Amino acid sequence: MRAAVLIEPGRPVELEEIPVPSPQRGEILIKVEACGVCHTDLHVMKGDVGFPMPAVLGHEVAGEVVELGDGVSGLAVGDKVITSFIMPCGTCRFCAAGRDDVCETFFAMNRLNGTLYDGTSRLKRLDGTTLAMYSMAGLAEYAVTPATAAFRRDPATPAAEAAILGCAFFTAYGAVRHRAALVTGETAVVLGAGGVGTAIIQMAVAFGASRVIAVDLADDKLELARANGATDVVNGSKVNAVEAVRDLTGGAGVDVAFEAIGVAATWVQGTEMLSDGGRFVAVGIAGKGVTAPIEITRIVRRSISVIGSYGARVRTDMPQVARLAALGWIEPGKAITQTYRLDQAAEAYGALEHAQIRGRAVIVF
Repeated sequence: MRAAVLIEPGRPVELEEIPVPSPQRGEILIKVEACGVCHTDLHVMKGDVGFPMPAVLGHEVAGEVVELGDGVSGLAVGDKVITSFIMPCGTCRFCAAGRDDVCETFFAMNRLNGTLYDGTSRLKRLDGTTLAMYSMAGLAEYAVTPATAAFRRDPATPAAEAAILGCAFFTAYGAVRHRAALVTGETAVVLGAGGVGTAIIQMAVAFGASRVIAVDLADDKLELARANGATDVVNGSKVNAVEAVRDLTGGAGVDVAFEAIGVAATWVQGTEMLSDGGRFVAVGIAGKGVTAPIEITRIVRRSISVIGSYGARVRTDMPQVARLAALGWIEPGKAITQTYRLDQAAEAYGALEHAQIRGRAVIVF
């Protein structure tokens, strides 16, 4: 099969022919139909986030089940599926407590070592060299994932739209539903109107936010934010974003601020846009060691919450995300602005790095 291989940080991915992997116990093999182009992959490609090399990235997948490992139930060959980027082991203390968004096996085995849960990768080169796997390594024609991360989807849904449910909209659901606990009538600001930010906008609208303000530095992204449900937009390159958000809310500030970029300056801005008792929900990933100078006294005196949010709770939340899409409460197709082929993967991530992708890009097989 063909796979886009990352040989070392700072170098574009390269297309290689590698053996088709085989699923082990509790796993499935998927013929990949689409894989989202996510900024988290780009962090690894640039070396901002450490990961074993060489590797195959890609963690937002839609496809068809073509083989089942031993012990898999609830799925069948021929099923159209989507996958969550978090692949829960189902047995660690966090999974047992219903918090598989922080599955310790996933972080220890996959995010640190690039393996699945028997301690080995399913991928290798033709010469036998091991290839690390970032999640299910979806930038390839076939991918292996634990069955706990795969969910049936409507076969009529285009693969590209289905794929981005597994990271962008899954992450948005976790941020809005669980970490912000947003309720009907509350106000929100989303800092960063890219792929994940656009999904958060849609999700906040679905959960009944009365006002959703999008903040970005690019007018074309803000135009897309409006098309995805933002009631107001602020271009931070043209005005003071904090003052603009406060003006839009009559000076009060918003109930919830979502930071979807992972930049110190927008962390500070987000906390300053909040009303008393507000919640700052951090979603964007930053490079190792990046910090933000938050004013401690204001956080304390104004009872402001600073909350990290990483994905959502896989086994309960992915079906809910899929259901919201099926009902039309969220529309992933509105967030997609570009599509690429697998042999254009390097071009796709280059465009992402240079801010040439407005919303979400998807590689379609």
